[in-house]
Amino acid sequence: DFFVVCSGESEIHTRALCDAVLEELEREGIREHHVEGYEHAHWILIDYIDVIVHIFLPPEREYYDFERIWGDVPKRRLDDKGEGEEEN
Repeated sequence: DFFVVCSGESEIHTRALCDAVLEELEREGIREHHVEGYEHAHWILIDYIDVIVHIFLPPEREYYDFERIWGDVPKRRLDDKGEGEEEN
């Protein structure tokens, strides 16, 4: 299983990120199983069963601190093109 964790700058931005993920993966024939948090948009979760996308506003991302909770798992920081390297 994989987590994708990212942040938006506002509720409008987190919704736009969610919409972009849903649209892009749907173009690839991949449909979400479930979406939570879209209405309030402070923490949006998109469930693709084996991949969970978490889109946070900065205060919620800091509060839930996934990077600390899941600190012992491999991490990969990606750039805007989806390229990146594994972090230690």
